[in-house]
Amino acid sequence: MTNGRVNPAHTLDQQGITGLGSVYYNLLEPALMQAAVERGEGKIGLGGTFLVSTGQFTGRSPNDKFVVRTPSVEDTIWWDNNAPMAPEAFDQLHADMLEHMKGNDYYVQDLYAGADPEHRLDVRVISELAWHNLFIRHLLRRPDAAELASFVPEFTIINCPSFKADPARHGCRSETVIALNFEKKVILIGNTEYAGENKKSVFTLLNYMLPEKGVMAMHCSANHAIGDPDDAAVFFGLSGTGKTTLSADPSRTLIGDDEHGWSDAGTFNFEGGCYAKTISLREEAEPEIYATTRKFGTVIENMIFDEDTLELDFDDDSLTANMRCAYPLDMISNASGTGMAGHPKNVVMLTCDAFGVLPPIARLTPAQAMYHFLSGFTSKVAGTERGVTEPTPTFSTCFGAPFMPRRPEVYGDLLRAKIADHGATCWLVNTGWTGGAYGTGSRMPIKATRALLTAALDGTLNRGKFRKDPHFGFEVPETCPGCDDDLLDPRGTWADGAAYDRQAQMLVQMFADNFGQYVAHIGEDVRAAAI
Repeated sequence: MTNGRVNPAHTLDQQGITGLGSVYYNLLEPALMQAAVERGEGKIGLGGTFLVSTGQFTGRSPNDKFVVRTPSVEDTIWWDNNAPMAPEAFDQLHADMLEHMKGNDYYVQDLYAGADPEHRLDVRVISELAWHNLFIRHLLRRPDAAELASFVPEFTIINCPSFKADPARHGCRSETVIALNFEKKVILIGNTEYAGENKKSVFTLLNYMLPEKGVMAMHCSANHAIGDPDDAAVFFGLSGTGKTTLSADPSRTLIGDDEHGWSDAGTFNFEGGCYAKTISLREEAEPEIYATTRKFGTVIENMIFDEDTLELDFDDDSLTANMRCAYPLDMISNASGTGMAGHPKNVVMLTCDAFGVLPPIARLTPAQAMYHFLSGFTSKVAGTERGVTEPTPTFSTCFGAPFMPRRPEVYGDLLRAKIADHGATCWLVNTGWTGGAYGTGSRMPIKATRALLTAALDGTLNRGKFRKDPHFGFEVPETCPGCDDDLLDPRGTWADGAAYDRQAQMLVQMFADNFGQYVAHIGEDVRAAAI
């Protein structure tokens, strides 16, 4: 049985997916929430939110993600970073998953990935769970009814949490699998209920496809000055570094919070919604995001709540520190209606330094920007990936290594060219620790970070005085309105200056050791910018 709006020439039957129970196409939020409740997938929360637990998997499973090693991608995939799967193993996995699905009900959303029609990808998401369909409907961009009548999917994602892979049979690592086949244009996800796998699979697709068109795919949030889309800024960073929080600035228009492209025409959002971390969320600090946790349709993932009052506990991380809410962009009052803007005037790289060494902000030359972009130094925040229980220093190239199918230099060269062509100013912002490392120091005050970013984006910092950092060579402002000047000198925030120097030298060496892998692939000026 088929229900909902769909192009009759492109149903699942036409795709060779047959023998299912009822198939529900492009249901709206009320119907998806009703189905999810009736199926026992979660419950309705305050304001008509949907409360759900993702069970065993409360974060991504990067070690279970594979790219199918087909001839068309053999020479362009960064295999050191992407685990290969044999085509024959994928075919067996695909056949076994389709057989497993027979007789069961499924939910289908036909969606756009990309606000710019010239560069968007038409994606079909087939979900075993009704709430997964609600989630992806929030996170991608929704065609209108007329567009659905002629929608033809370019890529199809099948997400079946009840399916368990067989490593011996399917060429994977465990019973959990995320397999991307660029040739067959199919992604298979099994044995995980964590909804973030859906959106990051689409991001990986775009990260592979768009560079061929000269479009820079970015793991970043973005905003622009109110009334001036040409005054745009992008904020690179891993989950938990502040992309969502810092881009949701009431004094600027939000383009998006996580994934964007930079084309010859400007910046555009890949998504149509936000996926915000809610641990320690406070109304006074982040009123717009907080308000979404009481709005109809918001998906509330892995949060503890009072069974009687349904009040959320934003501090109880007993399920996971990676508690989140997913909502459409139009829930944010200052969100862009188009998801598009001009070329960024400012490029911000957010790092969460658990060593407490980096200053709260530094200005980078173009060569230094490429150096820090390729380095991608930050900390994995607790809960975002399985097994991460406290801030863990890491180098995640391009500030998004798990989603980069091509070699890092492809993205680095694109970013460098865009910066050169459009004259963007580049900043490195530390949202991590100050006054000592994690466990001794304290987290960088969000108020100070906001003040520094405001001054960077409105030009105030550029007009001030800078000092050269003795360890890293970038420029650090000496003063900033709304920020304690003492905070700008990280050494001075430590009780023991000699201990800071030792920590800084250790980090300098870590950067150098990590960057060795790129030296043969970059220009002399970037090598000179290396520490």
